[in-house]
Amino acid sequence: MFKTRFTETFGVQHPIVQGGMQWVGRAELVAAVANAGALGFITALTQPTPDDLRREIARCREMTDKPFGVNLTLLPALKAIPYAEYRQAIIESGVKIVETAGNNPQEHIDDFKAHGIKIIHKCVAVRHALKAEKLGVDAVSIDGFECAGHPGEDDVPGLILIPAAADKLNIPMIASGGIGDARGMVAALALGADGVNMGTRFMCTKESPIHQNIKEQIVANTERDTDLIFRTLRNTSRVARNAVSQEVVSIEQRGNATIEDLAPLVSGQRGKVVYEKGDSDYGVWSAGQVQGLINDIPSVRELVDRMVTEAESIIRKRLNGMLD
Repeated sequence: MFKTRFTETFGVQHPIVQGGMQWVGRAELVAAVANAGALGFITALTQPTPDDLRREIARCREMTDKPFGVNLTLLPALKAIPYAEYRQAIIESGVKIVETAGNNPQEHIDDFKAHGIKIIHKCVAVRHALKAEKLGVDAVSIDGFECAGHPGEDDVPGLILIPAAADKLNIPMIASGGIGDARGMVAALALGADGVNMGTRFMCTKESPIHQNIKEQIVANTERDTDLIFRTLRNTSRVARNAVSQEVVSIEQRGNATIEDLAPLVSGQRGKVVYEKGDSDYGVWSAGQVQGLINDIPSVRELVDRMVTEAESIIRKRLNGMLD
């Protein structure tokens, strides 16, 4: 059993987090994570409206009595998002843990804090983590360059980013990006993290609400099967390599690409269809380099239990055995 500042602050059994993932962070996965003793997040903006989010939170509560949270991602969007209404839905639903990500969360922090909600802010740089700490969040989740989704523009991998952040932060820190098994968990804890966040690995579980074809594609993929898109727009995103991502990269390499040029290819609705229909080449979809470490599709409980058991074994047998 691992006891860290993260498990104590957020009242969970294991220092493992399933962060927010667009189209993936739904009640059935989050409840399974919670029931396994880890912390899962419903993705607010996966739900079309704030009322839909209220219903999704209620649906999750029907499946677990353990702590879970809601992710609210604050990123540029083609269509205005009613963030205040989503925030109110979270508050009124009695959720006590929120993961914010992306842009400055100050407005949301003030409101959430006033209602006794603990906040984890997800960021990609030490300077952003320190800013979030100053704003009053309870913990940060820091994404290394290996991660799926948005790794930022600094291109600093976790092996450097995690200890660099640990050296300067006073609040609990969760390591994110490139973690998919017990080895990554032990490494992150050794580097100074208080817990680990996994996205791609939780996508590839039995309870994950995406098509079986996509789970099998993740298993088949290697650590080389991702693309970085939107680099020329300075809004880099790591996605699974497929026909569409390769076309986007090609357009960007030709120069002067705009978001309007790329929008028909990178539409979120196309990504949603990928997960629903299982056509991995229909649109872009997020996946990290950790695909190269994923070889099966376990249940969430099997995954969490395996990670904890193997992590304990690595520390007690392998590492202790190295001491003279």
